Amino acid sequence: MPTTSRHYHHGDLHQTLLQAATDIISEGGSASLSMRKLADRVGVSRTAPYHHFKDKNALLCAIAEQGFKQVEKFLEEARNREQTEPLTTIFTGYVHHYIKRAYQNREQYDLMFGREVWRHGSPTASLQNISRRHFKSWLNWIDQLCQQGVIRSGDSTLRTAQVCWATLHGLCRLLNDGIYTEQSNLDEMIDTAVEMMLTQS
Repeated sequence: MPTTSRHYHHGDLHQTLLQAATDIISEGGSASLSMRKLADRVGVSRTAPYHHFKDKNALLCAIAEQGFKQVEKFLEEARNREQTEPLTTIFTGYVHHYIKRAYQNREQYDLMFGREVWRHGSPTASLQNISRRHFKSWLNWIDQLCQQGVIRSGDSTLRTAQVCWATLHGLCRLLNDGIYTEQSNLDEMIDTAVEMMLTQS
């Protein structure tokens, strides 16, 4: 639902702008977003967004950062269940969540990993830092799963982590770009991908 309410505290304006910008790109892609449109959507002066985001590029980077924070949180939650659930179940659930979340938030996912920010834009230092931290968290988890015999280990943990993530990302891209359109087959494809990563299914 579009963010139109003027009822927010000054300290919440940053998050209000960020959520409104996320709504706008979800509706029409990043090309539909402008600082002026964002100000009008939230109901603030045309200069107000610039007090929180230097320009549109900084705003797009902030949206991508938000996405990394959300997937990092889910990864932490998954690892917190390791004492109560089988690791294979946790890993399978994480992969399903990751791919479905990417599809449900396609425009944000494109900013997290796409060329608009990383090749054609200028990723902010904070975006670069959080993306590196998240991959390090993923690498540490894959290392643990390899050591416990859950994930097939290749030449090195780093290569295994890269290939496992590339598998997830490849499915995300094929779904998000409309190559795979049958959502009814999604769960089956994800389960097949997971089985290829596990030491035993």
